[in-house]
Amino acid sequence: MTDHRSSRDAAEDVPGCFSNLLNLSLPSLFQARGKRTSRSIQSSGTVPQSQLKSAALSDQNADSTSEPLEHPPTYSELSTHQFDHDALATINERVDELSSSLRELSLKINGDPELEFEEYHAHDNLTAFMESHGFTVARHYLGLETAWRAEFSHGHGGRVMGVNSEMDALPAIGHACGHNLIAIAGVAVALALKAVLEKHNISGKVVLLGTPAEEGGGGKKILLERGGYEDMDACVMCHPGAGESRSTGTGPSLATEKLDVEYFGHTAHAAAAPWEGQNALDAAFLAYSAVSVLRQQIKPDHRVHGIVQGKNWAANIIPDYATMQWIARAPSAAEAKALLERVKNCVEAAGTATACRVKLKVSPMGYADLRQNKSLAEAYRDTASRHYGLSLTDAAGAIGGSTDFGNVSYDVPSLHPMYAIPTQPNGGNHTVLFAEAARSVKAHHITLDVAKSLAFTGFRVIHDDAFFAKVSNSR
Repeated sequence: MTDHRSSRDAAEDVPGCFSNLLNLSLPSLFQARGKRTSRSIQSSGTVPQSQLKSAALSDQNADSTSEPLEHPPTYSELSTHQFDHDALATINERVDELSSSLRELSLKINGDPELEFEEYHAHDNLTAFMESHGFTVARHYLGLETAWRAEFSHGHGGRVMGVNSEMDALPAIGHACGHNLIAIAGVAVALALKAVLEKHNISGKVVLLGTPAEEGGGGKKILLERGGYEDMDACVMCHPGAGESRSTGTGPSLATEKLDVEYFGHTAHAAAAPWEGQNALDAAFLAYSAVSVLRQQIKPDHRVHGIVQGKNWAANIIPDYATMQWIARAPSAAEAKALLERVKNCVEAAGTATACRVKLKVSPMGYADLRQNKSLAEAYRDTASRHYGLSLTDAAGAIGGSTDFGNVSYDVPSLHPMYAIPTQPNGGNHTVLFAEAARSVKAHHITLDVAKSLAFTGFRVIHDDAFFAKVSNSR
């Protein structure tokens, strides 16, 4: 792929993100599709006996009678061993220490919203923060001006745990999808894992990617194609939304396809000689109406939506040019492509009806559906509910939305939980009210609880051979 994504001007505008989060039922057809190649299990290092001493937590499920073991145990089920509690205590302590500085970072990003491939302020603040906390940082990563990579290694060998931070905002309504919270969640996970590796002398690596342009430019898909995820054994991130307070879910997302349309007509005086014109706006109007009728005939879990734009329009001139953007979404890439074909039929028919020439362009930046790794999801849900009191939902949090992390999930064992933050009525994702909600103290603390849960899940990927084997064999 050529290096042409360093500015927003070159971006393909394929909306990502999530519009409905934790309040919709999960259809069975959203189950993960396809077969993933398992990654080999690597040595996770040895933990000294001196670091296996008890550090009792106030968790009602802690096993206070267990004896210290000579070596770190290998697990076949979700673990409650004392060593895990020690690691969890380290994660809690580190994230709590960072809370105030993470909130400051979050508010900086929220207060200066930047569009896709223009996240320069966020790029500079996040890279400086990671560098100041002992990570090796690569700025302007893989040819993308606002992408970055921060990594930390401890010991020799070990597995590589990947984490993502998003940064981009939406036109006019700022951080109305809460990417400032996603940014600091990724930072918190990475720094918590660094603390665990160091304190408990575990070999492994943590890689945090700053991924631009989720809302339209497919930053993760570009980084994936350029090798940004090649060394990762698993990758995690999270996303806030509206829903039941302090709830979290691991539902799928929709695959998406995008169509750009241009209509070329002929101007004429709208009163004196309208019969001399070919009305491009009429073509767009007919196409919009046709797609609106099409919506009656598509499945409930499919989506079609679009906009009409023009230039230099005046009421007394027959418009000779109009553009449209259409997005088709469905539970799988194949279904999204089939739905887009039906949209194209509507668009082309409108051109024929109005005698306007039609030019179509299908974006190459379609997003795949999100495949949540079953074993990662189970471990995350167990930790989030038992240790942080988050309520669990089987709802498909991402129905109606799409993410370029879906493409990553087809290549690397992945987890992308959704979680609810307090919002006002009708103040869900992609609203001005949600941008305000993403600044709240409550949203900050819930985000850190989710980050702690993800960090502990990532710790198990690095440390627990049997658990990683399950992750590698899960879809």
